[in-house]
Amino acid sequence: MISAIQFSQKKQGLANVNTYLFSAAFIAGNLILPQLCHLIPNGGLILLPIFFFTLIAAYKYGLVTGLMTAILSPTINYALFGMPVAAMLPIILVKSVLLAVAAAMIAQHTRKLSLATLALVVLGYQLPGMFIEGISSNSFFAATQDVRLGLPGIILQIVGGFFLLKWLDKNGK
Repeated sequence: MISAIQFSQKKQGLANVNTYLFSAAFIAGNLILPQLCHLIPNGGLILLPIFFFTLIAAYKYGLVTGLMTAILSPTINYALFGMPVAAMLPIILVKSVLLAVAAAMIAQHTRKLSLATLALVVLGYQLPGMFIEGISSNSFFAATQDVRLGLPGIILQIVGGFFLLKWLDKNGK
């Protein structure tokens, strides 16, 4: 079993050029990964790729970098590729912002990295995101889609996120 490791969150502010550089890198990741996942039938619905680098950005670099990544990634994806579809863009943005807030807060509070803390982050954005999506769409079926279809993506966020964050922390990135 992988235990918790000490973790250093590198907070970035709007006056720090690294905020923009790291945000740009994570936004690029959130542009490329969904394009790759969409090569698989229903890959976007199953792997939830638009959220992956937002999780990394906010957990490692804090709320400002996380929010920039959360807001700009889906917006730029939509502008360039028409994905997510216009009807889903608002809920994707809401969930992305919830993810950035949950990741930054949990990382700052725990100062540890573990599969459990990342699972808590995912719960911290998925549960309120489902509630908001259910209210906005008036559909329990639509609200639970990320969990019903996106379980592989949720696991990817937790496990893949853990190993990428561990690598970033180890290599001083």
